[in-house]
Amino acid sequence: MLAVWAEAQRQQQRREEARWRAEAAQERRREREQREAQRAAARNEREAQRAYQQSREAEVARRTAELDTRVGELRGLLAAGLAAPAFGPQALLAPSAVPPFDPGPLGEPVPMPDQASAHYFVPPPDEVQARNPGVRRQYEQYLAQARARFEQDWYAAQAREADRQRRLAAYHQEYLAWAERFRHQDQERGARTEELLRRLRAGEPEAVQEYFTAGLYASAAWPEGFPHRLVAAFDTAGRQLVVDWELPGPDVVPAAGRVRYVKSDDREAEVARPATERKALYRGVLAQSALRVVAEVFRADRDGLLDSVVVNGFVPGIDPATGREAERFVSTLTAARAGFAGLALDRVDPVECFLGLGGRLSARPERLDEVRPDRRPETVGGSLAGQGGEDEPDLFEMDPLDFEELIAELFRLRGFRVMTTARSGDVGVDVVAEDLDPVTGGTIVIQAKRYKKTVPPTAVRDLESTVRHHGAIKGILVTTAGFGRGSYSYIEGKPLALVSGPELVELLAEQGLRGRLGGGASAAGSGSKEAEPAGRETALTVSWQSRTAGGDAVELDVTAFLCAGGRVLSDEHFVFFNSPQDPDGAVRLHPTRSVPGEPTRAARLTLDLHRLPVAVEEVVVAVSTEEEEPPAVPLGYVHGLAVAAAYGPGAGGPAEWAGGTGGVPDSAMLLGAFRRADGGWEFSPSGRAVTNGLAGLATAFGVAVE
Repeated sequence: MLAVWAEAQRQQQRREEARWRAEAAQERRREREQREAQRAAARNEREAQRAYQQSREAEVARRTAELDTRVGELRGLLAAGLAAPAFGPQALLAPSAVPPFDPGPLGEPVPMPDQASAHYFVPPPDEVQARNPGVRRQYEQYLAQARARFEQDWYAAQAREADRQRRLAAYHQEYLAWAERFRHQDQERGARTEELLRRLRAGEPEAVQEYFTAGLYASAAWPEGFPHRLVAAFDTAGRQLVVDWELPGPDVVPAAGRVRYVKSDDREAEVARPATERKALYRGVLAQSALRVVAEVFRADRDGLLDSVVVNGFVPGIDPATGREAERFVSTLTAARAGFAGLALDRVDPVECFLGLGGRLSARPERLDEVRPDRRPETVGGSLAGQGGEDEPDLFEMDPLDFEELIAELFRLRGFRVMTTARSGDVGVDVVAEDLDPVTGGTIVIQAKRYKKTVPPTAVRDLESTVRHHGAIKGILVTTAGFGRGSYSYIEGKPLALVSGPELVELLAEQGLRGRLGGGASAAGSGSKEAEPAGRETALTVSWQSRTAGGDAVELDVTAFLCAGGRVLSDEHFVFFNSPQDPDGAVRLHPTRSVPGEPTRAARLTLDLHRLPVAVEEVVVAVSTEEEEPPAVPLGYVHGLAVAAAYGPGAGGPAEWAGGTGGVPDSAMLLGAFRRADGGWEFSPSGRAVTNGLAGLATAFGVAVE
C-alpha cells in the first residue's frame, strides 16, 4: 500500500511539473511575441518617421529647385529673348487659323441599352420546373417585366440622343457664326496691318511708333510676373525710337537662396540669399532687359527705319519729393544700330556690355535710386514739355471746363479710367477716376479748384462728405493755389489727398502736359500767408567721398528723427530710405546722387520748419553706413563727410560742418539737430558716434525695431 501510495504521489508531482513547464513555456512564448510586436511597431514607426522626413526633405528640395529655376530665368533673360522669334511684318500679316470645332461632351452619343445584357436577362426554368404551371406563369411574368424595362430605357435613351443631336446642331451653328466673325475680324486686322505697314514704309512717325509699341507689348518669353507697360515715341529727324519700359521691382529676385528642413523643430527654414548676390542679380535683370528690348527693336526693323534706340527702365515707387507713386528711372541706354549690330549678345556679360555701350544703372537699384534718362518720349519733336514758359497755358486764366478736362487727361495718362461730370450736374465732383486694379481699385472722386488764394479748410471737409456720399475709396482736391496747415492736419488718417499748384505743374510735366501758374510755377498761392511761397524750405546736404580710405565703394544712409523729449512722436516720424517723408510732409529725404565731375556722393534733406507739428521740439539728423551686407563699414573708413545747409526763414544763419570720422569704429553718427530757439529754429552740429548702426539710431530715439 505504501508503494502504491508513493507511486501515486510521484505521478501527481510529475503532472504538476509538466503543467508548470507548459505554463512557463507559454509565458515565455507570450513574452517573445510581445517583444516581437514591440520591435515591429518601433520598426514601423521608424519607417513612418523616415518616410515623413523624406517627404519633407523632398518638399524643401522642390522649393529650392523652384528658387534655382527662377534665378535661372533671371540670369537667362537675354538669352531667352534672343531665342524667341522676332515680331515683324510676316508675323503681323500671318492669318490666324480658326480653331477646329470641338463638340466636347456633346460629341459623345448616348449609349443605347442592350436587351441581351444581364440587366434584362431572365434565366429560364429547367425542364422539371417548366412542367409546373405556376413556375411557367411566374417566368413569363418576369420576362414581360424585363421586356418592358428594356423598352422604357430604350425610348429614354432615344430621347436623350435626340436632345443631344439637337443641342449639338445648335452648338455647331454657333461655332460656324463665331468662326465667320473670327475670319471677318482677322481680315479686318489684316487690312489694318497692311495699312500700318504701308504707313510704316512711308515713314510716318505715328505708324513707326504704333508698330514698335504693339510689337514690344506682345513680345513673348518674358518670365512670369514681368510687366509689359511702355510708352514710345519716334523722332523722324533723328531716326530714333525712345522707349520708357516698365521693369519689375527688386522683389523679382528671390530673397531666399535655398530652403532647408530642420528635423529638430519639424519646420522648413529659408536661408537668405546674400544681399550682394541679390543686388548683382537685380542689376543683371535691369541690364538684360534693356539689351533685350534694343535687340528686339533692331531685329524687327526690317526696313532700316531706326538709327538708334533709347530705352529708359522705370519701376513704380514712391517719389521722396512728393510722397506719391511715381516712375523711378533706374536704367537708361542709348544704342546706335552700327555699334549694336556687331555685338555677340549670346556671349557677353550683360552688365559689362550695358555699361560699355554707355548705359547708366542706378547705384542702388534695390532702393530705387534714380538715374537721369538720356531722353524721354514726351520730349521727342521739340523741347521738354511742361517747363512753365510764357508759351504755356496759364492755369489761372484757363476756362473752368478746360481746366477740368486737363485734370481728367492727367489722371487718364496716369492709368485711370476717367470721366468728367461738369456737364452732368453731379454736384461736388468734377472728375471721377476709376482705379481698375482688381484688388485695391475703386472709384476716386476729384475736385478741381482754380484758385489764386489758399483753399479754405471747409472745402477739404466738404470733400470728405463727397467721398462718403459717392462710396469712393479716395478723394483728391486739386488746386492752382495752396493749402493751409489746418487742411493738412485734417486729412491725416483719412482717404484724402491734396495737390497744390506747384505739385500740379510737376505732375502735368511728368505726363507731357502743358501748364503754368501765372508768371511761373512759384506763383501758386500768391496773396496768402498760408500758401507755400518759394524759398521757405531749409535744405541740408550731406556729402562724402564715394570710396573708403581702403578703396572700397561706400554708401551712407541719412536719417531724421522728429522728436519731443528725445523720442520720436511716432514710428511714422522716423524719416529714412523706406519712409522718405513724415506724415505732414515737413521733412523729406531725397535720393542719393553723384556729384558730377567728382568722386563724391550726396544726399539732401529738405525741411519746411513751419509745417512741423507743434509738439516737435527738435529734428535730429544722423548718418549710418549701409548695412545690407554685414558687417557694416565703420565710419572710420569713410572720409570727406561734410554737411552744408541752405536755410529758409526762421532757421537761423548758414552753417557748414566737416565731420571728423577718423578712427571711429561705429557705423552711425549724429550730425546735429534743428532745435526751437527764441521763436525760431537753429542748427546745432554734433558728431557723436552711435553703436549698432541704423538699428542703434532707431532704438535710441524710441522707434520700434522688429
